[in-house]
Amino acid sequence: MNTIKTQNLPNHGRETYAVYYGDGFVLKRPLPNFNDEAKKAWLKKQHLTKQKIDEIRAVSNPVYNVPSMVFINDDEYQILEERALGQPLTAELYNSLSKRQQFEIVNSIGSFLVDMNELKPIGEIQRHKIATDIKFARLDRFIENKMSNWFNKSETEKMSKIRDEFGTFEYDTRLAWSHGDLNSGNVIYDTQTSKIYFIDFAEADYKFIYRDIFAPLQVELDIYKRVYEIYYLLHNKELYQMPSIKNEALRDIMKYRIMAVVLRRFIKASDDLRLKPASQKSRDNNSEKIRFMREQMQKFDIIEKMFPKQY
Repeated sequence: MNTIKTQNLPNHGRETYAVYYGDGFVLKRPLPNFNDEAKKAWLKKQHLTKQKIDEIRAVSNPVYNVPSMVFINDDEYQILEERALGQPLTAELYNSLSKRQQFEIVNSIGSFLVDMNELKPIGEIQRHKIATDIKFARLDRFIENKMSNWFNKSETEKMSKIRDEFGTFEYDTRLAWSHGDLNSGNVIYDTQTSKIYFIDFAEADYKFIYRDIFAPLQVELDIYKRVYEIYYLLHNKELYQMPSIKNEALRDIMKYRIMAVVLRRFIKASDDLRLKPASQKSRDNNSEKIRFMREQMQKFDIIEKMFPKQY
């Protein structure tokens, strides 16, 4: 093992921080303010996460990498993990890569999704209301009670229509074992080796199957259709059927899954708005959040153009 070096590193999530690292490893602990009960809960979560990581690593698919959790020291409340070398797979990074590297990334993501979904039994088809995937009640309260404090009437009416359209959409889907948190921070790419790493399996669980397929990562990189085509080719058709990319129902699912990504960002920003900001910093924060929320609202116009209504 490489020599362990001391380094002040940022928190890794809401519960963990890194205390040491080597060229290939990271040593992590629960946050210093945790009491004994919280530390025990943290340990339990780490053991469950290690099990999830070991299961997907056992597939041994060479087109992607999942860093191992090497050990958990219960007595010292420590975990040692392999490092994912590279940087977060943002749109800026992706767009700077060669066509071959981009193809390999799309193929790797599609392969990873299939492997995750097929690790455990696939659920039967059931009807799913997409509004349950976001904090819909919070969105509703904001539009009805607060939005007019910062946005004009036409903007508020626009979001009301989006809320009503989104809130009534349902589709057929299945539960499948999923990563659950696919965003650019949890997918690391090394430009030197062209290796892709999937990390942070704490949220892995049974989730409705299209959630990971049309996750924030694929939406941000604008590769969701290409990833789905790979998924469609690779998935085990004897286990479960998936619609082709040309299927009309899938078209609607894509639209509303993308809307869900944008709405989550809109809701998160709205939570930070203050009716009576007490400082210049709070006023600046309000201005920044409002600007960001207007950007998200513009994205709904783009989504409508991408998926025009069919008559």
